[in-house]
Amino acid sequence: MSLPKLHIAVLMGGWSNERPVSLMSGEGVAAALEDRGHHVTRIDMGRDVAQKLAETAPDVVFNALHGSPGEDGTVQGLMDLMGLTYTHSGLVTSVIAIDKELTKQALVPHGIPMPGGRIVDTSEIYAKDPLARPYVLKPVNEGSSVGVAIVTSEGNYGNPISPAAKGPWQEFDRLLAEPYIRGRELTTAVLGDRALLVTELKPKSGFYDFDSKYTDGMTEHVCPAQIPDEITQACLDIALRCHQLLGCKGCSRTDFRWDDEHGIEGLFVLETNTQPGMTPLSLVPEQARHLGISYGELVEMIIADALDAKQGGA
Repeated sequence: MSLPKLHIAVLMGGWSNERPVSLMSGEGVAAALEDRGHHVTRIDMGRDVAQKLAETAPDVVFNALHGSPGEDGTVQGLMDLMGLTYTHSGLVTSVIAIDKELTKQALVPHGIPMPGGRIVDTSEIYAKDPLARPYVLKPVNEGSSVGVAIVTSEGNYGNPISPAAKGPWQEFDRLLAEPYIRGRELTTAVLGDRALLVTELKPKSGFYDFDSKYTDGMTEHVCPAQIPDEITQACLDIALRCHQLLGCKGCSRTDFRWDDEHGIEGLFVLETNTQPGMTPLSLVPEQARHLGISYGELVEMIIADALDAKQGGA
C-alpha cells in the first residue's frame, strides 16, 4: 500500500511512567515516515500540547504516547475538540481499555475469559490479604506491567504486606487484586480487522515486568509461539473479539496468561493495550515483520486506518 505524502505530527513523550518508551516509539515512527517521504513534525507533549498541535496543523497525528494522559482518553478528547484526525483508539475506547475494572465489565459479559478478583483500597492490604496467596496486585490505570507485584507465601513483602515494602501500594491508593495464574505469557496483535500472530514471552527474570519488556536480552520472544493449534486459534479469535468489543482502531495488542496444564480452560485475557509500543523490541512490529509487513508499511497502515475512520465519520 502507498499513502499520499502527508504532514504527520508524531505525538510522543509526555509525563507518564512510560515516557522513555514513548520517546523510542515516536522516534521510530517519525524516522520511518520520513524514509517514506512524509513531512514529519515531532511533538514531545507538554502542557502546551494544544497550542503545538494547532500551530503544526497536521493532516494526521500519529499518537505514540503510552500511559496517561495520552492513552486514557484525555488527549483523544482534546484532539476530538480540535477536529484533528489521529491514530489508534478514540476517547471512549481509551477510557475503558486503560481501566482494568472497566475492561472486565466490557468484556466478561461477552464470554471473554478473564481472571476474577476485585478492587481494593491500598490500606486494606496492610491488614490482611485480599485473596488467597499467590495473587497479583496491579494499578487499575497503568500499562506495560508498571507497578505489578506477585504476592506469594514465601515472598519478601511481609504477611500481611508491610507499608515499608517496595511495591505498588506505595504509589497507588487503589489496586486490582487477581488470582495468580501459573503458566505461560502469550500476546496477540490485531491490525485493523486482522489478528496477526501469537508470541510467547519467556522473561529471564521469570516475570514479564516493565524492565523485561524494554531491556534488550531480558526476554526471549518465540514468534510464532510453539503452542497447540487450538490455543493459537483461540488467542487469535479472542484478541480480535476484544479489539471489536472495545471499539479499538488501528492496532491493539491483547495479552494472555495460559496455564498449559488445563488446556483451553487455562487461557485468560489479562488486558488489551490500545496503543502498543513501536520500539525495536516491541511485539506488534515483530509480529508484522514475521508476516512480511515492514515497519514502515505497518506505520502507514495504522495511519490509513485513521484516515479511513475519519472519512467514515467514526
